[in-house]
Amino acid sequence: MAQQTSTLTTNLTSPGALNSAVSSPRTAAEARALYLKLFSGEMFKGFQNNTIARDLVMKRTLKNGKSIQFIYTGRTTAEYHTPGNAILGNDDGAPPVAEKTITCDDLLISSAFVYELDEVLSHYDLRSEISRKIGYALAEKYDRLIFRAVAKGARQASPVAKTGFVEPGGTQIQVGTTLPDAYNADKLVQAFYNAAAALDEKGVSSDGRVAVLNPRQYYSLIQNVGLSNLTLINRDATGTALQSGQGVAEIAGIRIYKSMNIPFLGNYGTKYGTTGGTTDAGVADPGNTGSFVGSDTALEDGGSVTGMNNNYGEQNAFDGTCGLIFQKEAAGVVEAIGPQVQVTSGDVSVIYQGDVMLGRLAMGADFLNPACAVELYAGSSAPSAFGTTYPANA
Repeated sequence: MAQQTSTLTTNLTSPGALNSAVSSPRTAAEARALYLKLFSGEMFKGFQNNTIARDLVMKRTLKNGKSIQFIYTGRTTAEYHTPGNAILGNDDGAPPVAEKTITCDDLLISSAFVYELDEVLSHYDLRSEISRKIGYALAEKYDRLIFRAVAKGARQASPVAKTGFVEPGGTQIQVGTTLPDAYNADKLVQAFYNAAAALDEKGVSSDGRVAVLNPRQYYSLIQNVGLSNLTLINRDATGTALQSGQGVAEIAGIRIYKSMNIPFLGNYGTKYGTTGGTTDAGVADPGNTGSFVGSDTALEDGGSVTGMNNNYGEQNAFDGTCGLIFQKEAAGVVEAIGPQVQVTSGDVSVIYQGDVMLGRLAMGADFLNPACAVELYAGSSAPSAFGTTYPANA
C-alpha cells in the first residue's frame, strides 16, 4: 500500500526572518537575518554600559581626514580709550590663539570565532555572551585612553604661548604623602575642595565638573558620609543609587563617578599590598583577582605598541596618580569609526563552519584645555609631565 502524505500545512513563524516578504522555502540568509542583529545589539549594550568617559569629554566625529584640529583662544585685555584716537584693536594683538590636533589611532578590534557545532550543542546563547565581552573589551580600552589623556593634560602648561600672555595650565593636587592616603576619605574631601578652588581661580566653568575615582575610594567616601568634614558631601539619592557610583554624589559641585579604568598608582582598578614600604597602598589583596586588576603595560606603553598615534604615556608615568577631576573641555576624543559590528556569512561561513564576530572602532584621545584637568596624586612628589608628541614618553 502506498504511504499517504498529509496535505495539512502550517503557517510557519520564523523569529529570525525579516518582516518583509521572503521566498518559499526561505533561504538560510532570510531565515537568520535578524540573529546577527541580536549580536550587534548585545555588543553595543556591553560597550555603553561599561564606558563612562565618552560622555564626559569633548567628542568629535572624524570624516575624510586623519586628525581634527581644536583651536584655543586666550584671554584679551580691556583698556581706556584716549579721546581722539582711532579704535583699531588692542595694541597687544590679543587674544592669542593656538591649536591642538588629535590624531586617530589605528583600528581597535576585538573578535571571536564561533564554531557552528558549538552553538548547536550549547545550552545557552553563545553569541550573546561573547558579544557582551567584546563590547566590554572595547569600552575598557576606550575609557583607559581617555583617562590617561586627562591625567596628561593636568601636567601640562597651556598651549597658548604668545609673548606677554600666560594662560592657566593643568593642576596636580596632593592627597597625601603616602600611598594609603589615596583611600583616606577626609583627605580626599580636602583634595576635592582644593581642586574646585583651583578650577575657579583658573576661570574654568563650573558646569560639567566631574571626578572619577577608584571603587575603594568611592566606597570610602560614602561609608563615611556624616562624619567629620564628610558632612559636606552632597548626594541626590541614598541606598542602592548612592552605592552605584553613577554620579549621584557631589563634593564642591563635582559629580563623582567610580571606574576600574582610571590609572591608579601604576595599576588599573586597585593597588594592593599591606607589607609596608613606599609602593604599598595598604589594601589587602582579596585573592583570585585575575588580570583585570593590575598593570596594563602590554597594551598601553607608548613606544612598544603599534597602532597608537597619540602619546598616552608609559605605565610608570602614573605611579602616583590616584584620581581625576576635570571639566568637559579637559580632553577630547575623535572617532573615525564608532563602535561597529561585523560578522562573516555566506561562503566564508560554509568553508569554516562558523562565523567570526568582530567589534571594532577607530578613535584617538588627547588633552585639550589643561586648565580644566586636575590630577590627584599620593606620594612625596607630583608625577612629572610627559611629551606632547608621540612617541616621546616619560
